[in-house]
Amino acid sequence: MRTRRGLCHPRVFATSDSACSERKRKRAVGDLVAGRHARRRLRVKEPDLFDNLPDDLLLCILSKLSAAASCPSDLISVLLTCKRFNGLGLNPLVLSRASSKTFAVGARNWSDSAHRFLKLCADAGNVEACYTLGMIRFYSLQNRRSGASLMALAALNSHAPSLYSLAVIQFNGSGGSKNDKDLRAGVALCARAAFLGHIDALRELGHCLQDGYGVRQNVAEGRRFLVQANARELAAVLSTSRATSLLKWTPYGSATSRQLSPHGTGAGCPLLSDFGCKVPAPEPHPASKFLSEWFAIRGVPAKSGLRMCSHAGCGRSETRKHEFRRCSVCGSVNYCSRACQALDWKHRHKSECAPVGRWAEEEDRDDAENDGVGDANRDVIVVES
Repeated sequence: MRTRRGLCHPRVFATSDSACSERKRKRAVGDLVAGRHARRRLRVKEPDLFDNLPDDLLLCILSKLSAAASCPSDLISVLLTCKRFNGLGLNPLVLSRASSKTFAVGARNWSDSAHRFLKLCADAGNVEACYTLGMIRFYSLQNRRSGASLMALAALNSHAPSLYSLAVIQFNGSGGSKNDKDLRAGVALCARAAFLGHIDALRELGHCLQDGYGVRQNVAEGRRFLVQANARELAAVLSTSRATSLLKWTPYGSATSRQLSPHGTGAGCPLLSDFGCKVPAPEPHPASKFLSEWFAIRGVPAKSGLRMCSHAGCGRSETRKHEFRRCSVCGSVNYCSRACQALDWKHRHKSECAPVGRWAEEEDRDDAENDGVGDANRDVIVVES
């Protein structure tokens, strides 16, 4: 730019200070943008390690967990962990391998959700769930057809307790009239369960052979089955980790054995007590525990005159009047089978049984309604010596 004198003003160039300030401004903007990106990266969650596990591996782990569970909460707590575990925990593969303790729901905690869970296990092919739900429906919920169908489904898969329970139903004609009893079918079911090693079925089959009940009488063969049942019961106790503390041996003829015999009971259930061996009472099946607790809370069904099996580990109740047999001496106890009678006799009733007069007269008054299992329509079970 020229002045009046023709001179020019010098051109002003950007100083180094302005350049530094521009660089600082750009650097600050860059740092601000970088900080935003850093904060965005911090907000992103790191991937969960469980999400990378394949479903097959989780199903295998959950299957082993359900098979080894000692109570229902072991599996239920896993189902409540997350949505994925809940879906995989209800997979048919997991439910089909669940142990009987996994769905051992108490009668006090029975609900529709527990019923649905048992039904899911049964639909998945779990034979223990079929048997447990079948017993509950047949005896507790009085849904005879559905309960028998579930037990038959388990029996088709060679489930020994289901075979034996169906045999008891056939012997007693449970769910029907006395004309529905099928002794031959009961013996056949007992024989199949005994072949699979069921102790109560072995004992029941032995008594049937000794008495000629539903089968041709063979005392020697019946005795062999009874000895085999006792041996299996003893082997089951010896196989436990607490065998030394549970098993008590008192030589026959000693002062201790004379003190226990014939009215001493002790803490066990000794079917070999005649030989001095005290075998503890077997642990009842979860289904039997449920039935015992159910009827203890709600009582026997509303029909008049119905009775419970006096064996504490059974839990079965009559489905009609005079279905179970009573003791021939005292008439105060009732049993659904000879196996329950043998166990209860050694465990408890041997020390309590005493003759009671005139109970037979009461039986005669109800003779028209008597549906006893014994021959000649007798509601009597012979006491063991």
